Amino acid sequence: MKLKNVLLGLFIAANAIAFAQENKKEVLFTIDGKPYYTDEFSRVYKKNLDLVKDDSQKDLNHYLDLFIGYKLKVNKANKLGLQNNAAYQNELKSYRAQLSKNYVTDTKVTKELIEEAYKRSLKEVRASHILITLDENAEPADTLKAYNKAIEARKRILAGESFETVAAQVSQDPSVKDNKGDLGWFSAFRMVYPFETAAYKTKKGEVSMPARTRFGYHLIKVNDVRENRGQVSVAHIMTLNGQTEAEAAAAKSTIEDVYKKLKQGESFETLAQQFSQDKSSSGKGGQLQRFGSGELSSEEFENVAFSLKNKGELSAPFQSQFGWHIVKLMDKFPVKTFDESQADLDSKIRRDDRSKLIDASLNQKLHAKYEVKRNDKAYKGAVALLNDKFYTQEWVAPAVKDAAEVLVTINKTEKVKTSEFLGFISNQQKANITIKPTSKLADKLYEKFINEKLAKYYDDNLEKEFPDFANVMEEYRDGLLLFDLMEKEIWAKAKTDSLGLKKFYEDNRANYMWKDRADVNVFSSTKMDVIKAAQKYLKQNKSIDFIKSNLNKKDAVEIMVKSGVFELGSDALPKHKNLTVGLSDILHEGNYYFITQVNKMMPKEPKKLEETKGRVINDYQQYLESHWVDDLKKEFTVKVNDDVFNKAKTQLQASNK
Repeated sequence: MKLKNVLLGLFIAANAIAFAQENKKEVLFTIDGKPYYTDEFSRVYKKNLDLVKDDSQKDLNHYLDLFIGYKLKVNKANKLGLQNNAAYQNELKSYRAQLSKNYVTDTKVTKELIEEAYKRSLKEVRASHILITLDENAEPADTLKAYNKAIEARKRILAGESFETVAAQVSQDPSVKDNKGDLGWFSAFRMVYPFETAAYKTKKGEVSMPARTRFGYHLIKVNDVRENRGQVSVAHIMTLNGQTEAEAAAAKSTIEDVYKKLKQGESFETLAQQFSQDKSSSGKGGQLQRFGSGELSSEEFENVAFSLKNKGELSAPFQSQFGWHIVKLMDKFPVKTFDESQADLDSKIRRDDRSKLIDASLNQKLHAKYEVKRNDKAYKGAVALLNDKFYTQEWVAPAVKDAAEVLVTINKTEKVKTSEFLGFISNQQKANITIKPTSKLADKLYEKFINEKLAKYYDDNLEKEFPDFANVMEEYRDGLLLFDLMEKEIWAKAKTDSLGLKKFYEDNRANYMWKDRADVNVFSSTKMDVIKAAQKYLKQNKSIDFIKSNLNKKDAVEIMVKSGVFELGSDALPKHKNLTVGLSDILHEGNYYFITQVNKMMPKEPKKLEETKGRVINDYQQYLESHWVDDLKKEFTVKVNDDVFNKAKTQLQASNK
């Protein structure tokens, strides 16, 4: 499958280039009556013109033959039913979902959000907040009440009361008792998007107007702003704060003793394994996952970690709310560039509240693009079936006689039944939506239902809306089929048809010949005196082991020997002018001196099948494929419209000049 992905990846990469469509398409040829048009032939030819290395493939007559051969194979794959294979369908579906992402989102809004997120990620904000809780689907009266409560709190702060005092008295965030509303440092994506936006738009030292999130209304005070510190990777050794004075003293004493050992040069990793009481990291030598500001629950720890400058640098022992620590800097990771961050930011945006802005923008465009006509009588009947059991997840869509009635018509073609809406309502019970009464609930659910139906209708019709999308999908579809067909009919057969492979080898033995070869021992050294000594020993018929044991020293290898059978002219052989059986002269190449001992000269002869099997299989595959296309031309009826082809050929030749 890896090879499949590589080949198809290369195939589709070329298809990413969009070409102008022909003004008029005509039937270029038919296969069993199925038409293939000039526009596809011209588009594919233009696209691949600069990709092919073989000039013969640029010849339009030859290219037409290749194109027909390609379509014959696709027809054969469909005839064999390969398009019904579950693995094929799943892979095609997966690719379409990936390709469609560029069409089913608002790229302009996405680009703006990526740029905004990157700009924010360059800064870190320290903020405090006051929260007035409010249900997402609260009634207008309750919403106004919560808003006014936030406004009153803001007035008190602006009048001179400290933010911390008002937060302790008013905020409904459970953590306010411990932090007086202080949330510490954060950057982009650490808070829900509306909160983040309000924080980044509020100046240092000022308090925002009430900002609405799914949790309620927030007043946000920006305490400080700084450049993003990036991320660090550290290891630490920790002794836990004790419950008693004696335990606390022992924790401090232990960490101080460990620090002395580190200063004496002992291993940080070993000491962490022995003494660190952080069981999640001690087994890994104290190593923690890399982190940025605000990602740990200890600001003291983060500040010490970021204060270290050089890899391997140690902190002095320090105390956090958890215990005593020594930190070792492993690495620092500065903020990435915009180009480096784009893909990650895009992924985060799709999982963040920001995605709602993208969806809303697309929904707005789809409502403007497609006519949505609702059957109000059918809608009223559906709404009447909804009751308060929805809020306890006990509502069951009733089986009614009008369930098949058309509730909505999209773009005059897509009919949506009442039963689909009722099923959608039933599934939404899991979302714990609390909008009341049920008439308002139904309106909200209907809006969501229609948005989903519009998005699906749009996605289902991408091939009609965008010719370039349709072309890429068609070519990927054919490419997948062709790969599966080739694997079944050619590649697997070439590997498993041992009799056919052997016969092909016997018929073509002349193509698989050894050149003149020599059975040799090649001696090499960087020192002339050593190679001369080796030459002397060889003339005395000393063995290779004798020569190596006498010339190589305990702390230095002075002589190397390479033995084997090599073709003359091979890079494995030194460049002697003439090799004959016996001992060559000393040859100096670069920094090395060589002597070649020729044991035997071997003339040209055919290679055994086992010695060249990979090449024979490859050639056999090509042989099978070339004859296979001839067989396919007999199996299917191909009719070429010569007049149309000559016209298309003239146009293509003119456009390439």
